[in-house]
Amino acid sequence: MNFDDTPQEAEFRATARAWIAANAPKPYEEELQKSSLGRTQLKNANILEVAKAWQKKKADSGWACLHWPKEYGGRGSSPIERVIWQQEEGAFGKLSHMFIIGHGMCGPTMMAFAREEHKRNYLPPLASGEKVWCQLFSEPAGGSDVAGLRTRAEKDGDDWVINGQKIWTSGAHYSDYGILLTRTDPTVPKHKGLTMFFLDMKSAGVEVRPIKQASGASDFNEVYFTNVRIPDHQRLGEVGDGWNVSLTTLMNERMSIGAGVSTGFPELFEYCTSLMLEDGPAIEDRAVRSKLASWAVKASGLRYTSMRAISALSKGERPGPENSIGKLVAGSMIQDVATYALDLQGAAGVVSGPEDAEVAGRFQAMLLRAPGTRVEGGTDEIMRNIIAERVLGLPGDIRVDKDVPFNKIPTKGRG
Repeated sequence: MNFDDTPQEAEFRATARAWIAANAPKPYEEELQKSSLGRTQLKNANILEVAKAWQKKKADSGWACLHWPKEYGGRGSSPIERVIWQQEEGAFGKLSHMFIIGHGMCGPTMMAFAREEHKRNYLPPLASGEKVWCQLFSEPAGGSDVAGLRTRAEKDGDDWVINGQKIWTSGAHYSDYGILLTRTDPTVPKHKGLTMFFLDMKSAGVEVRPIKQASGASDFNEVYFTNVRIPDHQRLGEVGDGWNVSLTTLMNERMSIGAGVSTGFPELFEYCTSLMLEDGPAIEDRAVRSKLASWAVKASGLRYTSMRAISALSKGERPGPENSIGKLVAGSMIQDVATYALDLQGAAGVVSGPEDAEVAGRFQAMLLRAPGTRVEGGTDEIMRNIIAERVLGLPGDIRVDKDVPFNKIPTKGRG
């Protein structure tokens, strides 16, 4: 396979490189290069404001959400042009992580199921970063079973009235809109009684409570709904077809996580080139080199698997279950890489403050964030089940509640 640019691709790369060089927020480049999974912060600036300004500048010049249609705020670019842009954007691409849920999950769901007037109204400001979106799926009682949700949506005239609670909602505290999965019919099996909506996060009755994480950050939130009214025209898909709609979101989520998450390998490789062990440079140690080689192979596999998924999207295909592979590998790899880096640091590995720890605490931050990566978008166990059943064609797990009406499924606290 030839990975060299064609003349057209080389021209696109040169144009993108020149535009980035002239417009990127250079004062933040060094900090962004040193940031890692779990700690993407700027010392003297609000990262959300910087990210919004950079995204808006990209949108104004036609560089936002390259693969989206032009009428929805994109550029209509090819998959390879999207890859080239990501390569050239480099560290500044980390600012786009503030919008990964909107661009990678909510946007594709809106494109597939929203009314045309809503697509043209809501997608361009989503692409430009002017409006931030979140995804409201997980619930305290549901665990990894998304279809076990209890947030209710009841029809009242032309509106739906929402009551319930969501949890682990990334970015809800600074989001303007969200897509919401609810239960509209508890008398049918759990996958058949769901309906999806989008809503304004500033609606009356919506309460967001940030969750304090072990790292000290608050990326996740609890979200409560008390008699929140959503117009029926903001429904995504048919009533009762929410599970099918949610699959579009979930598959895009897994692809975004698998393709977009830092594996920690480049940071570890760079660290090993400068680290001195008792018997010499770490990079010359056979055991260290063996570990690095193994992770280099995994990192390459993730990169090219991501390119394959992007190519499928360009053909109009919905992201498939094979994207669970990237999500599964990336989630476990970041944790393994961070753990190994702290082992190499020895006693210094227990110091987590960015001002005191070796390499500014990058690997400590990665390790503290890694469990979240392995849970969000589906746990490792869920990913393995999906791969086994839908990719390899193995027999499915026994599901005793498969055909049982949701309100007949026994749960704690239900008399």
